[in-house]
Amino acid sequence: MNNSIGIKNESSLHRTLKFQYVGPGGKTEEAVGEYIADGINSCGEYIEVQTGSFGPLKKKIKEFTSCGKVRIIHPIVVSKKIEVYAQDGTFLYRRKSPKKGSPWDIFNALLYAPELPLTKGVTIELVMADIIEKRVKNGKGSWRRGGISIQDKELSVWHGRITLNKKADYLRFIPFKKGEEFTVSSLSQQTGIKKPTVQKALYVLTKMKLVKRVCKKKNAWIYEKNS
Repeated sequence: MNNSIGIKNESSLHRTLKFQYVGPGGKTEEAVGEYIADGINSCGEYIEVQTGSFGPLKKKIKEFTSCGKVRIIHPIVVSKKIEVYAQDGTFLYRRKSPKKGSPWDIFNALLYAPELPLTKGVTIELVMADIIEKRVKNGKGSWRRGGISIQDKELSVWHGRITLNKKADYLRFIPFKKGEEFTVSSLSQQTGIKKPTVQKALYVLTKMKLVKRVCKKKNAWIYEKNS
């Protein structure tokens, strides 16, 4: 197995978080069966940094939990500055992305692995951070970016962390009492979170059996907390 492939492709953001959470006395790039964990800390906890969807982690995390506890580190980009360079490395310009992240973004990551948080021994930790995204104007990137490629992502400011390891941690996203009915619209209005993100959150929380669909009125599903 070529362990260098993952290291070569990881961003500075990924690498920084890996070493931060593995810590002194820990080890990086630890083999676990047919997989490679980002690391294992001095307490014996497996560390896995995941910046994107959790879908690809399902089999890997199952393997890790057969050997010990697992902490999945997921950065939430609170704000992002974009720096663009020419192919020869010359700095061209910098701008701030209008997009702002929130803890609710975890549900985007969990969309294709909604049962993962219920896996025994798994803790998810959200790192609230500002980042710098470095891009190169080389004509090889997405047409949406005009051919500009993303070269790297760096941690700029650490705002804090949010730990999710029990049902109550996820139920805090739902500001309604047990027995109170709510819809996507009312939850969106109550939290200030846009409807598409709320819909994803309710899909995940329903799969986790933390909320349930009670009935449908007109075109809207009615939800309640299960716990």
